Amino acid sequence: MLPAVTAAKWSAVRHCVETTGDRFAELLLTVPSEAMATADWTVTDTAAHLVTLSGSYARMLNGPSDPAGVIGSARPGGLTGVPALEEIIPATTVDTLAHLNEAAMAHITERGPRTLAARLRDDIAAILRACDDLGPDDPVHWLGDSRVPVAGLLANLANELQIHGRDIARATGARWEVAPADAALFFELFLLGVTRHGHGRLLDRHGPERPGRIAVEFHSRHTAPAAMVLQDGRVTIGEPRWDIDVKVFFEPVTLNLVLFGRMSRTRAILTGQVAVWGRRPWLLLPFMRKMRLPS
Repeated sequence: MLPAVTAAKWSAVRHCVETTGDRFAELLLTVPSEAMATADWTVTDTAAHLVTLSGSYARMLNGPSDPAGVIGSARPGGLTGVPALEEIIPATTVDTLAHLNEAAMAHITERGPRTLAARLRDDIAAILRACDDLGPDDPVHWLGDSRVPVAGLLANLANELQIHGRDIARATGARWEVAPADAALFFELFLLGVTRHGHGRLLDRHGPERPGRIAVEFHSRHTAPAAMVLQDGRVTIGEPRWDIDVKVFFEPVTLNLVLFGRMSRTRAILTGQVAVWGRRPWLLLPFMRKMRLPS
């Protein structure tokens, strides 16, 4: 079982969100706003997407808890503040997240860089104020009826800022760097956190689940060793032990880029940033087909 989030990690993820949010806001004000950051989004479209997230998270963390202690479950507007989206959110899976993003962005018509940068900074300030009264492992209702610890929610926001900041920088020639320790927070606090608290329907997909057990152990220089187990379609936290099928060493920045489709697995392995070994390394592929992220 994973230990509770340490005071050091709790402090680190809060600092990471604050500084990365500031860096992103500054980047937004120094690059051409109509440049295409991705195949579908301009720089300001990308910023608007991040504002939908930061605004949602600020509302979630500043809302009341239900009797079971789950944050963000008992107030008007729920996750987004847009009632029309409330029917979409509980049924959202990794494979339908693009639909939710499109629906959410339709309600953010602002595309002025200064306004978006100010809104992002204000939302992050509200998030950090809310964290003064919350514990890092307090559960939050999230997409697909999953539950994420508060520290994991912050790590997810930091990762979104890191990934999309890179998108904008690559498109405009700007400078953007991510420290490995900051990137590692996504794996350690979000991926492991939502697995421990429960994925809900987030990883559901069409068709039968693969039967049997796959155990994968993850190592990096910036995280403690951790194991995840896929058993008959359900992913849980495991224990590093003798019957691990696959072992993965990863450099955190690279792993996040691979998980979100910014770098190929082949390139990551050939450059030595990700290494895979173990008694049944081929089982990493069916494991990752289940434990997938949107790209």
